Amino acid sequence: MDIVSRLAQELKLKKKHIENVIQMIDSGDTIPFIARYRKEQTGEMTDVMLRDLHNRLMYLRNLESKKEEVLRLIGEQGKLTPELEKEILNSDTLQRVDDLYRPYRPKRRTRATMAKEKGLEPLAKEIMLQGMNKEQLIAYATTFVDEEKEVPDWEAAVQGAMDILSEDIADDPDFRRSVKNYLWRNALLVTHATDKEADSVYEMYYDFKEPVNKILNHRILAINRGEKEKILKASLYIEGDDGVKIIRDKLLKNPPSICTGYVDSAIQDGYKRLLYPSIEREIRNDLTERAEDEAIKVFALNLEPLLMQAPIKGKTVLAIDPGFRTGCKVAVVDDTGKLLDHTTVFPTEPQKKIEATKKTLAALIEKHNVELISIGNGTGSRETEAVVAELMKEIPQKVAYAIVNEAGASVYSASEVGLKDFPDHDVTVRGAASIGRRLQDPLAELVKIDPKHIGVGQYQHDLNQGKLDDALTAVVEDSVNRVGVDLNTASPSLLKYVSGVSTKVANSIVSYREENGKFSGRKELLTVKGLGDKTFKQCAGFLRISGGKDPLDNTGVHPESYSIAKKLMNKNLDSINLQEISTELEVGLPTLEDIVKELEKPGRDPRDEMPKPLLREDILKLEDLSPSMVLNGTVRNVVDFGAFVDIGVKQDGLVHISELADKFIKHPKEIVKVGDIVKVRIIQVDKDKGRISLSMKNITG
Repeated sequence: MDIVSRLAQELKLKKKHIENVIQMIDSGDTIPFIARYRKEQTGEMTDVMLRDLHNRLMYLRNLESKKEEVLRLIGEQGKLTPELEKEILNSDTLQRVDDLYRPYRPKRRTRATMAKEKGLEPLAKEIMLQGMNKEQLIAYATTFVDEEKEVPDWEAAVQGAMDILSEDIADDPDFRRSVKNYLWRNALLVTHATDKEADSVYEMYYDFKEPVNKILNHRILAINRGEKEKILKASLYIEGDDGVKIIRDKLLKNPPSICTGYVDSAIQDGYKRLLYPSIEREIRNDLTERAEDEAIKVFALNLEPLLMQAPIKGKTVLAIDPGFRTGCKVAVVDDTGKLLDHTTVFPTEPQKKIEATKKTLAALIEKHNVELISIGNGTGSRETEAVVAELMKEIPQKVAYAIVNEAGASVYSASEVGLKDFPDHDVTVRGAASIGRRLQDPLAELVKIDPKHIGVGQYQHDLNQGKLDDALTAVVEDSVNRVGVDLNTASPSLLKYVSGVSTKVANSIVSYREENGKFSGRKELLTVKGLGDKTFKQCAGFLRISGGKDPLDNTGVHPESYSIAKKLMNKNLDSINLQEISTELEVGLPTLEDIVKELEKPGRDPRDEMPKPLLREDILKLEDLSPSMVLNGTVRNVVDFGAFVDIGVKQDGLVHISELADKFIKHPKEIVKVGDIVKVRIIQVDKDKGRISLSMKNITG
């Protein structure tokens, strides 16, 4: 296979750009480095495009490797024909290669393998020809009778031959493909409850059926989880026996003979006992893989805007980690994230010490000149928010608050990273401090947590964990490198996501900094243990040094382009002709444009262009809501069927996909992303169930 041509055709990209990318990947260049500093060679592919290309490249290389292995294994059996070799080499998918190898794969002991051990394969082949009459069949089958081999009579011999035929039919790659295509087009996925009287979140699936080729991804994942919890049973259902007919039409000969009847029996047995269950598993696996891949994509899409939320700089923050029985943990962090103070208050049930809580919080606000309050969105959040909203009306200071997604805070608190950040404090204080830091710099704080614990996906614990980790790690890497990292303040947790920097090198950078003081220039990185020229090339452009010897060290300009940047610094950037300068300096236009942007805004943070967190000064209650009311809200999660929006009451509201836009959309991600500030209209409030239905359609102003 010409992999480059295949990728060019599939991804609609130029072959020369694909060849360049493959060469760079194979030489060890990272995706962030290639995306940012090799735009001329890639045709300005984005990091997302590069990762898609990389993933597809790995699949096609695995496919070629699999073909070679299968050809070798079949060849060693002496069964590789020119026709089979050609079919394997022309296969487009790993599944097709597996199907072609299936008849030759060593098997556990089956009825067919035992029949072959008894020497009945020649009889099976003769029956398949369907040319013998009854007398001829009995005579030929009798020659295989052998008491020692447990073949007592001609009928036992024929039965063994039929077992061989059944398995051969079930293993035939063309029958498998035809039957699978037929089931995919016509079968239903049917689910039933194991106990119809039981209450559960799966009630809509207690008596459910939907065409296999139309079922939505989130339903597949819900059904899978219901099966795993033994609440549901699911299977494929198809009317009639057209699957059997597909095979009959190919194998049965006319005019029929006694052998034709035996072959027909083998077809039915092979289909019902072996082929159908196997294809059913394949289709269920295909559905699951498709649903998981889409869920992982949505998770990644949700994670990126969460990481790229605009930081709130230069503010002292009072953070509250809400709770009931054990109270609310409070931490005050300064504008650098340093812990200044901490305590516990009890504004919620069962103690409900509201006045004492307000007094404590007011004292902390005055003592530390607090300007912002960050409240975690976990248990007790809205009750705590109500007390904070009351307090803000009673104190002279101008203070606003925000509800912060606290998913993963408990994981961070108990982690080695959390212990290192706050060695003298327990997990409760660490969690509260983290909630405050998340408002100040979401990216720097969220990188300390395994991405799948950040809580902006669906069914994340049911997904392929390897694929999920790879996808989410890629999002974190791309986000960190897009923003850039302060070399003199970044934690190892942040540094390890920088292009080319491993966990070991990240720790070495911090150790060097602790022993030698702040880095004065990027080139000083080359003195860090384990950081050589290759790593320096990958990481240098993404690491920033504020107040260093060279102002270019605080920009996204790569050291390899410093000479060009310095020539540009002598020109009036507002009036230069970039095309002419590109020719004059012998540098590509995309690289030149990037350098100019960096010189115009040194130290710029792309997150400043993202929506600011929605700061509140008052609270709503569920009882305050009424249909047609229009409110501002923050998108907290985007799923296949809609978006969950925080409008400032206890429960997030749901904007169903049908209420997101006036036009038809295939997925909510076309309209919204996590962190967006949106206007929504109340459609319905179910106070008993705590459900809020919202719309984003036809809202003006």
